[in-house]
Amino acid sequence: MSPPPPPTRARKRTPELFLNRELSLLEFQGRVLEEAQDASNPLLERLKYATIVASNLDEFFMVRVAGLQHRVREGDTAADTAGMTPGQQLAAISERVHAMVDALYQTVLGQILPALAERGLTLVLPRDAKPDQIAEMSRIFTEQLLPALTPLAIDASRPFPRLAGLSLNLALLLGPAEDGGAPRLAVVQVPARAPRLLRLASDQGNVYVRIEEIIRTELATLFPGQKVIGSAAFRITRDSEIDLDDEGGRDYLSTVEDEVRNRRRSRPVRLEVEAGLPQALLDILVQSLEVAPADVYALPSPLDLRPLIGLVDLPSLEDLRDGPLRPLPLPELISGENIFDVLDDRDLLLHLPYDSFDPVISLAAQAADDPDVLAIKQTLYRTSGESPVVRSLARAAEQGKQVTVLVELLARFDEESNIRWAHRLEESGAHVLYGVRDYKTHAKVLLIVRRTSRGIRRYVHLATGNYNDRTARLYTDFGLMTSNPVVGEDVSAFFNALTGYSDPPRMKKLVMAPTRLRERLLDLVRREQRRAETGQPAEIRAKMNSLVDEDLIRALYDASSAGVRIRLNVRGICCLRPGLRGVSEKIEVVSIVDRFLEHSRIFHFRNGGDEEVYLSSADLMPRNLDRRIELLFPVEAPDCARKVLACLDAMFADNVKARVLQQDGSYKRKRPARGEDAVRAQIFLYREAERELGRSRAVKDVSFEPIERREV
Repeated sequence: MSPPPPPTRARKRTPELFLNRELSLLEFQGRVLEEAQDASNPLLERLKYATIVASNLDEFFMVRVAGLQHRVREGDTAADTAGMTPGQQLAAISERVHAMVDALYQTVLGQILPALAERGLTLVLPRDAKPDQIAEMSRIFTEQLLPALTPLAIDASRPFPRLAGLSLNLALLLGPAEDGGAPRLAVVQVPARAPRLLRLASDQGNVYVRIEEIIRTELATLFPGQKVIGSAAFRITRDSEIDLDDEGGRDYLSTVEDEVRNRRRSRPVRLEVEAGLPQALLDILVQSLEVAPADVYALPSPLDLRPLIGLVDLPSLEDLRDGPLRPLPLPELISGENIFDVLDDRDLLLHLPYDSFDPVISLAAQAADDPDVLAIKQTLYRTSGESPVVRSLARAAEQGKQVTVLVELLARFDEESNIRWAHRLEESGAHVLYGVRDYKTHAKVLLIVRRTSRGIRRYVHLATGNYNDRTARLYTDFGLMTSNPVVGEDVSAFFNALTGYSDPPRMKKLVMAPTRLRERLLDLVRREQRRAETGQPAEIRAKMNSLVDEDLIRALYDASSAGVRIRLNVRGICCLRPGLRGVSEKIEVVSIVDRFLEHSRIFHFRNGGDEEVYLSSADLMPRNLDRRIELLFPVEAPDCARKVLACLDAMFADNVKARVLQQDGSYKRKRPARGEDAVRAQIFLYREAERELGRSRAVKDVSFEPIERREV
């Protein structure tokens, strides 16, 4: 690979044109929190959104806050495009997150859990438990918890332990020694592998207890003869960014394995403590962990809301959840045709999770078992624990097919899973590559080389999302299946560039980052600008997860100033500031937060009436355009392009779950105008998929029988 393209050229700073990346990301978390607060959502769906906010904030601190703190320690005072230094960003983040966490706990403890208790789903505290429940808790402690617990005394000879990030712990102050010395500190770590919520069998309803509360009631057993003055739960969030040094010739796989293990010892970036804990105990924790006061969050119990997700799928409370929307069969495949035969005749487009992920699983499985398949090549970024796609790759390799898999080890927080899959694939005989030096491979592509009666043919799957059968039911993504020979040649060149020693390929239809993707997108935006300047129809519509790149934002500003109408659906981070006079008056930005996570990336250019539609694995961020292997690919088959455009139409018509970005970075919820029908894009798209499947089945069920003359 060639070195990355040069950074954005030096230009006059105009912070008034940009929104801060980190605060924009927190605005997204705020939109998710709104869904938890929305009383029109079913109770367990509200609880789900609350746990998502809690989990997302954990990752935000582990990655984004950790990075800013590192810059501050190094003395970095450089401002971002919005004019904020790292220190200013940390101060604004602290203020915003403290308010958000307060609102989150008010929602969960003040609204959701009391409402669930009215339906018989309760979290009981030992002090409020019935005698038979107390007896069961004691039995659980003795039989299940006590053998796994290790009381840790902390004094001059026993320093503060290295506790794992996000682990839950109990800190204790033990009574003064016999000589009247100061109280002593001890720590008990809640077992990480134990379920955090335990259902009490002694009660016929849905009554649960948190295991830290069981442990808290039995502290005397752990510290016999000691007086417990006070106790409080606490939780540490650690820096979880992987910092790789490629020098020294170390094996890359071993390096990643070591860095994953090092997360346990990385620097704390946040300390969460139970509100009301003794000040002496808080002082010891802050001093021992070396955290700043702004990074301390005093919260009601429970500190960690994520385990509450286990309550969402309880089978007895169906009416407290959204009704099921099961993925549908792809209409073109309902007759059970061989998928290779179908792709010989036409392209197929999957829109997940409305369409089922099964065709992708079937494509990999048929490729593994088809004796005419010669080779399979695939990129893997994130996949499920028991991935059927990976099992097919392993089976193909075991049958002697040439299987090459590029496993991206640096898929954040999936490193350990990917390492396990890489080992398994190697054991099966596949050739496994562990990414590309200096770049994260984020492209989603599968190539199958097959012998046919018309010669060697390539079958390709290109996607906006991962080869993960689990998230394929939760994330919206597009996947294109084709046997287009030009696309096949491009994909072959793509893999050859990644697996061999070669310059970046010159491709006819696909566009690759980090070599040409930014340049190509800038060309497409500027072409639309020229169309507008000459009075031709000009419009840009796009859908993505994040919009951060300064070059592309400025290009969109220029296009807007020239009269191009620009409509953007940006789920999360958006640094573009819409509605600025003379700059972005013709730009609208909407964000949709609903039951499925919006994940697809779409780019639509009016092009004077000669419309072009593209899908991509990349968001418009410097990391995607400069430091990742990404692909942009056209959707050219008319029926496939119409399916993509119908998605965009629905996204911009949504007036139920859509929010509109304001100039100041806040979002305003869209509502139906007077006399206007309510449109909820995700439900609309699912119903449209149902109707299309019904029409296809009706056509396939039609048969014609000739009437013959009967002899009398």
